[in-house]
Amino acid sequence: MFEYFPENYTWNLAFMSGINRGGALGDLDEACRALRHCAGRHDAAAQQAWYESFMKLAERTEGLAARDEAAGNLFSAGRKYIRAGVYFLLAERMPSHRSTGKALAYGRALAAYERGYRLRGDPITPVEVPFADGALPALFSKAPAAGRSPCVVHFDGFDITKELICGAAAEEYRRRGISLLIVDHPGVGEALRTRGLPARHDTEVPAAACVDYLLTRDDVDPARIGVAGVSLGGYYAPRSAAFEPRFKCCICWGALYDFDQFMEDRVARRGEPSVPGHEDHAQWVFGKASMTEVREVTRRMSLQGVLERIRCPLLVVHGENDRQVPLWHAQRTYDEAINAPRRELKVFRLSEGGAEHCAADDNALAVDYMADWAAAILGGRRGAPGS
Repeated sequence: MFEYFPENYTWNLAFMSGINRGGALGDLDEACRALRHCAGRHDAAAQQAWYESFMKLAERTEGLAARDEAAGNLFSAGRKYIRAGVYFLLAERMPSHRSTGKALAYGRALAAYERGYRLRGDPITPVEVPFADGALPALFSKAPAAGRSPCVVHFDGFDITKELICGAAAEEYRRRGISLLIVDHPGVGEALRTRGLPARHDTEVPAAACVDYLLTRDDVDPARIGVAGVSLGGYYAPRSAAFEPRFKCCICWGALYDFDQFMEDRVARRGEPSVPGHEDHAQWVFGKASMTEVREVTRRMSLQGVLERIRCPLLVVHGENDRQVPLWHAQRTYDEAINAPRRELKVFRLSEGGAEHCAADDNALAVDYMADWAAAILGGRRGAPGS
């Protein structure tokens, strides 16, 4: 992985997220160059400096988009609004959830993405998935084929949002004739930030709500619905597939067999943190006032005794050099899914790329592999018509 900040894995991960989700290298270099002096501090002042640098970049990009829009160049404007959305989310990533700037950056990110999708005419629509007494916010990326197409419900992780997954993966699934329903489920994105829904261990409940929603659409084939998850989604997705039999396949984009053990490792400072203030972030995600209360939830977040319930094909993708989640999580996920009619463990090696956490060093390798696999299982396209 390209390490702009040799002393700060968390910032490097964010830098690569910007590259993989549509940011421009020159822009990212400009924002980060001014941060080199404080990258090794890992304190609140350093995170605030990151926030200010990326807000400045996001606002400048948003201004360029507005200028294009005023001139009637709507495709160009849309592209820049989406790029501004990436930068607003990068700004939002580092400050504590108690920071007023975090909510401001997030709101501006959502507005920029929505405007960008609309002006470009992207087949991406914000939708509401009925859930409990309210709804889960999601993006529906529609496959280009007429009639009913396969669809994958895509869950987030511990600290990523539906917009970033959309920027990394939606187009490649669409090319293969597969729609995506990318969901901010409890504990992430809008569900956490604007609706106050904390994370939960029983992700089959929101997963079932997603399937129920898809069954109301006349452009989704009810017999070809899969589920995928990234990072902590490597727990969410297989848990969902184990208890929701309507899923026809399951993809773990980064395995996470035992989240409580992962949290224990973080307390012991084993492994690299994805976000600053990991324990404080966990309390926010789970809606708890202490790590003791968080661990009461995470103790239930293990796939032991769960994986044998999976009765659909399973793909586990992991990186050889994952510095956040050790490779054994992937191996145990694969080994214990003994009743999956087809199962595969794909480990991306350092020699080929995609070897970091959820292929942070090269998202395209992992996304192509997963989309090809989903196309083979769900009956999508394996190449362009006539090729």
